[in-house]
Amino acid sequence: MAILLFGLLALGFYMHDLPLSPEKLQLYSWHKWAGVTAFLLVLVRLAWRVTHRPPALPDSMPKTMQLAAHAGHLGLYLLMLAIPLSGWLMSSAKGFQTVWFGVLPIPDLLDKNKELGDLLQQLHMLLNLAFIAILAGHIGAALKHHFIDKDDILTRMLPKH
Repeated sequence: MAILLFGLLALGFYMHDLPLSPEKLQLYSWHKWAGVTAFLLVLVRLAWRVTHRPPALPDSMPKTMQLAAHAGHLGLYLLMLAIPLSGWLMSSAKGFQTVWFGVLPIPDLLDKNKELGDLLQQLHMLLNLAFIAILAGHIGAALKHHFIDKDDILTRMLPKH
């Protein structure tokens, strides 16, 4: 999931300022396909998370840090849902239907509306910037726990061997 999300971010920033060309249109298609896939995987991940509670945070962690960790996780999950939805809405408003992997047409959620499409493009960008900020905090906190606090917060996120 992390690789997919980092790839989507990198591709999104790369393709944004490219001049209109067949390559740019292909990159946008790939970005939309990957975004739909990420959205579906987030739904699966949320279903799994509802049925599998994560281990409790250590009692030694200050309550404010526990609250920040929970708020950060909530923010990441909300943005993992909101970003692809904003992209879908933007694509619909701009008049570009998403056809998942070139095979399955995804219905447009909005009628074509250039002004709304431009507004949704800005929203999509802002949501991605918020995601990057929360993700940077998440990664920084995990590294702090591992290298400074020397606790098991980072290692318990890794798959069990």
